[in-house]
Formats: sequence, C-alpha cells, structure tokens
Amino acid sequence: MACCVLQITGLVFGAVGMVGTLAATAMPQWRVSAYVDGNIVVFETIWEGLWMDCISQLGIRLQCKFYDSVLALPPPLEAFRALMCIAAGLSVAAFLMAIVGVQYTQRSKRGPQAVSIFILAAGVAFLLTGTLVLIPVSWTGGSIVRDFYDPEVPVPLKRELGAALYVGWGSSALLLAAGAMYC
Repeated sequence: MACCVLQITGLVFGAVGMVGTLAATAMPQWRVSAYVDGNIVVFETIWEGLWMDCISQLGIRLQCKFYDSVLALPPPLEAFRALMCIAAGLSVAAFLMAIVGVQYTQRSKRGPQAVSIFILAAGVAFLLTGTLVLIPVSWTGGSIVRDFYDPEVPVPLKRELGAALYVGWGSSALLLAAGAMYC
C-alpha cells in the first residue's frame, strides 16, 4: 500500500514538474528590467527569455519579438535553449514511463514488491531532467545577481530574477523529488 502511495505521489510531482519545465522553457520572463538608482523609466517593463524579448508598457500593451537568428545569440543562451528543450522532452518521456510503470506494478502478479524497469527508468529520467532544468536556471540566476551588484554594468542594463526562474527552480525540485521517490 505504501508503495502505491509513493508511486502516485511521484507521478503527481513528476506531472507538475513536467508542466513547470514546459512553462519555464516557453516563458519570456527569465530576466526582468530592474528599477534602481536613477532609472526613472517605470512605465515600461522589459522581459528577456530564451526565445524572445518583450516590452510591456503600463501593463496594457505587450510587444514581443522573437530572436532573429540562432547564430546571433550568445553561446550561453544557445546552450540554455538546448538544455531546456532536452529537459522538456525528457520530462514528457519520464512521465509516460512512470505511468506505464505504475500500471505494470499494480497489475503485477508478484505483489507490490515487484520491481518494474519502467519505474526505475522513470526515476532516473526524472533525476536527469531535474538536473538539466537546474543548470540553466541557476546559471542565469547567478549571472543576474552578479551583474546586478557589478558597478561596471550600467543601470539601464541591470536585470532582476524573472518568474520563469522561480518556476524552473520549483519544477526542478519536484522532478528531483519524483526521481528520488521512483529510484
């Protein structure tokens, strides 16, 4: 009975982590404009994401522009895009493996102690996905904090942590927890 509860809890954590990974990958709020010192342009908010930049004016008008060329992007952004896309695909695969594993374990004739290869594979995939999400999110967060406190960076170029980073950290924690439950 405890095995089934643990598997269902892992499945729920994995599902929420998968949705969070997909959301963090698509959200444009990785870096958000900061209002510090003499920066008086408060009616305009700039969002920078993996796929586009957006400008929100007074919360009424939103203009977004996709990046023109993949080759013109900085190398870290290209790597973060790749890691998040791999993590999104792997999270979907891990979730599907977890569903199959839970069904196999519940229908198994050997009882609740039967070990399913799908459960173990889903656990490893969830752990790997959580790590893949954690790398670009934490790296971006660290660079934002470093640039924010760097006196060499001009005030208009300073950014704050965006909502996508918090979604990424939360989904990474849930994916790692789901992976630990399945392993």
